[in-house]
Amino acid sequence: MKKFVFLLITLIFSFSALATSSKPIKAAELEESTKKIFLTFDDGPGGKVTEEILNTLKENDVKATFFLIGELVEKHPDLVKRMNDEGHSIGVHTFTHERNKIYRNDSSFLEENLKAQESIEKVIGKKVFSLRFPFGSNNSTYTLKKSLVDSLHEQGFRIYDWTVDSTDALNPNLSPSSIVQKSISNSDYIVLLMHCGYSNNNSAKALPSIIKHFKSAGYSFEVIDESTPEIYRLKNKC
Repeated sequence: MKKFVFLLITLIFSFSALATSSKPIKAAELEESTKKIFLTFDDGPGGKVTEEILNTLKENDVKATFFLIGELVEKHPDLVKRMNDEGHSIGVHTFTHERNKIYRNDSSFLEENLKAQESIEKVIGKKVFSLRFPFGSNNSTYTLKKSLVDSLHEQGFRIYDWTVDSTDALNPNLSPSSIVQKSISNSDYIVLLMHCGYSNNNSAKALPSIIKHFKSAGYSFEVIDESTPEIYRLKNKC
């Protein structure tokens, strides 16, 4: 009996020692990664290029955001429907993407995007409000004005530039490896600009490596929605 009591006491002290020496788990270790990347694609839907990009996203279980040109939406409604059905986010990128037309004045720009919004709604049955300026909100043709920002906000639009440029629009023939290199950043919050137009074959080829890199680096892949803070710089206060 004495041996049993001694053994029991020994076991109790042993478990107590283990409990007190165990390293506590920090809350931060249980939290999801705070590093985020938003893959965004402009100038679509671009036929087979966009289709290849959608295939890659599906294979890797990654969602992205597509800023679409209204005229091309009307040509490729099947691709737009697929984007929506597969959980991607969709935004407007004007109806024509014609620089001189869309930046003629504030009214012209607003009209272009309302028309693009309507073309998308006809395909997916809902209005979209994320918006990206062709060539960025400050470009060689246009400097963003508060008056236009106010007009867009009145219509419910939210403006999104980017934080990292893959430069695939400046040179669609840029090699896939160069596009990957241009896309890599150590920032914890990345909105990556890419393109899915007809000429962006190398962007589609670069995408698997881009996804692999950011997955390995511990990033979560996010889509732009109503909770995403806007990204634009207001140079002209008028």
